[in-house]
Amino acid sequence: MSTFKELGLNDDIVKALTELGYESPTEIQEKAIPQVIASNQDLKAFAQTGTGKTAAFSLPILQKVDLNSKEVQAIILSPTRELAIQIARNIEEFSKHMKGFRVAAVYGGSDIMGQIRTLNKGVQIVVGTPGRTVDLIKRKKLRLESVQWLVLDEADEMLNMGFKDELDQVLQVTPDTKQTLLFSATFPKEVDRIARNYMTDPAQIDAGKRNSGSDQVSHEYYVVTDRNRYPALKRIADSNPDIYGIIFCRTRRETQEVADKLIQDGYSADSLHGELSQAQRDIVMKKFRKKTIQILVATDVAARGLDVDSLTHVINYKLPDQIESYTHRSGRTGRAGSTGISIAIVSPGERRKLGPIERIIGKKFVQMQVPDGKDILKTQLLKLIDKVINTEVNESQIGEHLPAIQEKLADLDRDELIKKFVSLEFSSFLKYYANSGDLNDLSRSKSPDKRDRDRGDRDESRGRRDNENMTRFFINIGRKDKLNPARLIGLINDQKISKNIEIGQIEILDTFSFFELDKNYTDETLAAFTRDSNIEFEGRGVNVEVTEKKRAGNRGGSRGGGGKRRSGGGRDHRGGGGGGDRKQKTFDRDRGNKDSGGGFQKKFGRDRSNSGKRRSKD
Repeated sequence: MSTFKELGLNDDIVKALTELGYESPTEIQEKAIPQVIASNQDLKAFAQTGTGKTAAFSLPILQKVDLNSKEVQAIILSPTRELAIQIARNIEEFSKHMKGFRVAAVYGGSDIMGQIRTLNKGVQIVVGTPGRTVDLIKRKKLRLESVQWLVLDEADEMLNMGFKDELDQVLQVTPDTKQTLLFSATFPKEVDRIARNYMTDPAQIDAGKRNSGSDQVSHEYYVVTDRNRYPALKRIADSNPDIYGIIFCRTRRETQEVADKLIQDGYSADSLHGELSQAQRDIVMKKFRKKTIQILVATDVAARGLDVDSLTHVINYKLPDQIESYTHRSGRTGRAGSTGISIAIVSPGERRKLGPIERIIGKKFVQMQVPDGKDILKTQLLKLIDKVINTEVNESQIGEHLPAIQEKLADLDRDELIKKFVSLEFSSFLKYYANSGDLNDLSRSKSPDKRDRDRGDRDESRGRRDNENMTRFFINIGRKDKLNPARLIGLINDQKISKNIEIGQIEILDTFSFFELDKNYTDETLAAFTRDSNIEFEGRGVNVEVTEKKRAGNRGGSRGGGGKRRSGGGRDHRGGGGGGDRKQKTFDRDRGNKDSGGGFQKKFGRDRSNSGKRRSKD
């Protein structure tokens, strides 16, 4: 095994790599770095996701860049903002001992004027998305006539995303003498076309079997009906208490829906998709890297460039349309020498899609059975017991309280104490899986587990029981204000009503919404929203009032109007004057479009990491 010094890198770069914990180069780095340092020949390089491609192309460029020149000498194109930001961040780390070096990341969804100011100061390397790069070229703020290196990272994905015209425009303003470097994890036909159109007699490097999956990743699949897809996902997550992973969905809407359901079911989860601004994405990824978020739900494009090495699971909520995308997805786990599991949840008709993927990755899928309630409870209970055993006791803090505690528990023997402790800690789990059915039974068209049903088919009798202990509130913001269930939970949390307040149904409509809270906190809830008359959501004043409950068995019943109003209230759904009749009519008009956001009762004290997220189009 070579060292980075032996590959020809200078002392400043080697010192930075040592400080970052890089001990020895990966196969792709060992092959690509000397090639780029020693030759100006174009290069095609293929390696599995997570093998260090960014360092493979950026380190030799840093070795050869002219620090005395402030002109752009290298342009690196990537398909997504996340990947562009990650590449620029890595280059900054690699070059921290190189005085006079500057790198800039340019991408859409962020202030272009700030990026222009950075370029005006002079940078040697620009990392950008195709669209923003072309925009800056047209504005004559990014000049590429001195470029010596053009890097196409994930070039196949750039073509899949429709960036061919942008690539052509960038190529037109770069010198013919430049060195073009193409790096990719997969090798579809589109890459051959890129090589023919944009490269001259390129050298070729392969690290590992092209398009294959990592040896560190095992591949599993679960077969369920479409109706049971989310219940199966929940059971998989419940049976893996230490899960730290990414769930891949095919659409932005599906991504947000799955994330919202997970959050409502008590998971520390969030979503990553194209409708989030760059600032919102940065916040989500910061939380995910710090493991404040345990589960990230993402689309393929949004997840490109995620540099997280310790993921335990990648779950395909639905298989991707393109086979190569599965390789990218599964490559998010099993990195940096660790092992990982890639899971596919498929319907009976989708099993045929696994064969082509197996041929591509060179590995077989293993069919698994969706765990039942008993197995999940056993796993969770043992996890809790391990946690209790490993908990350090602070004698100085609790010592003075022990006599009173022991007196309270004097009448309970050891077995009774354990049973009560477990019952208290696992009451929600015990209720949820009390009558759990077999999700592996494909012969039944409906879910055998009422608790696992889709929220649109919630058992009505359960709704009646919940309503008896709940107060229903009206709030004058809705979907058009970019409200979703997670953000509504966050808004209520911000009012600090109580740490352990239960929530029932949440219904998000276009211009207003409803939510249910424990009736014992009705006055506190109204008081909390009244204390600060300046409470706003997306720039709109917030009004919360008590309204009538839904009548059991009549989903089209009275949904608004009537009931008490908070002090100083009196506004209708849009903030102006109006009465209950207008509320009722407006609700009836919009109710067919409501988001399914409630059903399960939850504790507000749990981590609601998604609650502060804002959805906006880029």
